[in-house]
Amino acid sequence: MANLVPLENSIPVAPLKLAALKGCEEMAQTINQYLVQFRKDLISHHNSRLNLSGYVGDSFLINCDCPRFGTGEAKGRLMDSVRGADLFLLVDVCNWSITYKAFGHTNHMSPDDHFQDLKRIIAAANGKAHRINVIMPFMYEGRQHKRTSRESLDCALALQELSNMGVSNIITFDAHDPRVMNSIPLSGFDNFMPTYQFLKALIKSVPDLHLDNDHLMIISPDEGAMSRAVYFSNILGVDMGMFYKRRDYSTIVNGKNPIVAHEFLGDSVMGKDVIIIDDMISSGESMLDVAKQVKERGAARVFVCTTFGLFTDGLEKFDEFYKKGYIEKIITTDLTYRTPNLLGREWYEPASMGKYIASIIDILNHDVSVDKVRSTTKKITKLLEKCR
Repeated sequence: MANLVPLENSIPVAPLKLAALKGCEEMAQTINQYLVQFRKDLISHHNSRLNLSGYVGDSFLINCDCPRFGTGEAKGRLMDSVRGADLFLLVDVCNWSITYKAFGHTNHMSPDDHFQDLKRIIAAANGKAHRINVIMPFMYEGRQHKRTSRESLDCALALQELSNMGVSNIITFDAHDPRVMNSIPLSGFDNFMPTYQFLKALIKSVPDLHLDNDHLMIISPDEGAMSRAVYFSNILGVDMGMFYKRRDYSTIVNGKNPIVAHEFLGDSVMGKDVIIIDDMISSGESMLDVAKQVKERGAARVFVCTTFGLFTDGLEKFDEFYKKGYIEKIITTDLTYRTPNLLGREWYEPASMGKYIASIIDILNHDVSVDKVRSTTKKITKLLEKCR
């Protein structure tokens, strides 16, 4: 267990409890299994915690639910006690596969529905749990993080609402803009990156990948992904290029200005494998255009690594680009819902995050520095040494 040393010299804030909202049950089971094993490993090395109530056990999961009335209204309900517990709530606001009935009609849950259910469970636990922590991998309204005209600031409002309800820590992954934490300066907000998991999945699925400057290049598909691409290229010791989007600001299509062209800045990609790194694939339009352009510039193979694979417009376009050779592999985490069709695609590779989340929970429960799990540079360096 990687976090053994700091945990041996600390005690937990309170007994650990984990609750998964609808759509997160599978991930919660994986996290729970790792947590159980972590605690057993720690006890075997350091048995002073044998008398701490609830420190070890067969499960840390509790049951919760948000049953609905015929009108679609709901209430939050906890089926197990959380009195005095350090409660972690896991929610996937992008899981559209969950449905509910309203006036006899079947509705798919939207991010708004998931966020309301989260608040209901928080309200049910408030005044009972010792501390409430929210694990929200895809930040609710994270894409509405800034105001450009007469617009609402939804992400900031949501974070303030959770903070005002008594949430102590908010844990997210690859936030679209981490500066949203400025809206809750007195609350805990931790943003983690899946760089190590990307590399691990990529090396596993592409055994002939050469991780050196002569054979590999990192590409940022736009200005917003620059920081991710810079870290990725620096840790690998390879060159980086960037595309920037030229938009038509005189026109609005589906609520946004359409992209006129992608312009490239950087060295030649001729004959090199390329990794395109970003935070999400939504419709995939801009990502696929970037992949096509680097192939037309002479790139060998194109790999795409994004934290969240939403695929809001379906998979057909990705199938087409795979058959044409524009993309070789797409890697996303399992932090959001993925359809069975996506999991069966030859071009898709998942990056598992359950163990990483379990490590984060364990660290926070012991109230020690999250830098132990945030900084993955040493792990990446060891992985690269092994591969090279």
